[in-house]
Amino acid sequence: MSTPETLTPDTVVAFLQDIFERRGSEAYLGEAVTMAQHMLQGATIAEQSGRSEAIIVAALLHDIGHFTSEFGTFTMDDTEDRHHDEAGAAVVEAFLPPVVTDCIRHHVAAKRYLCATNPRYLSRLSEASAHSLKLQGGPMDAAEIAAFEGNAHLREIIQVRCLDDAGKRPDMETPPFAYFAPMVQRLVDAHCGRPGA
Repeated sequence: MSTPETLTPDTVVAFLQDIFERRGSEAYLGEAVTMAQHMLQGATIAEQSGRSEAIIVAALLHDIGHFTSEFGTFTMDDTEDRHHDEAGAAVVEAFLPPVVTDCIRHHVAAKRYLCATNPRYLSRLSEASAHSLKLQGGPMDAAEIAAFEGNAHLREIIQVRCLDDAGKRPDMETPPFAYFAPMVQRLVDAHCGRPGA
């Protein structure tokens, strides 16, 4: 199996699918769903809502960095952030369009942004999400808000953040990663300028 350093447009989708199949059954941040269920739910809700393929794939992969971060996987006992947002973006940025990479890289920042700009959002965080918020720097200050609002993909990042929050339903059925794999491959092919894309 490929490693992040040896991935190509031909192998990246299989690499991602392998992560889902090998490690997707791991617990998700103290929530009532597994890691795979969480990400698949976000993608499924995005598809059911008529979102673009870029948003669906970003929702599918937004937490892939929990498995690829050099700092390991989040636990409720953590006292420092493990930077899964940056780790996930680093794995896919050579293969997926900037809108997808930005949604992955900034979904944690989007939580901090929404907590600073929407008191109701902050009050609805799960216990695990509230704990990780503290590790990630808490709600943004005014300067951080202004900088974040300058992101060209702000609207899409917020959409993926909301899908992240929605994907925590223990009773929700979803298709497996294989269902979304052709969609991921289409975005890879288009971004990498491959024939037929």
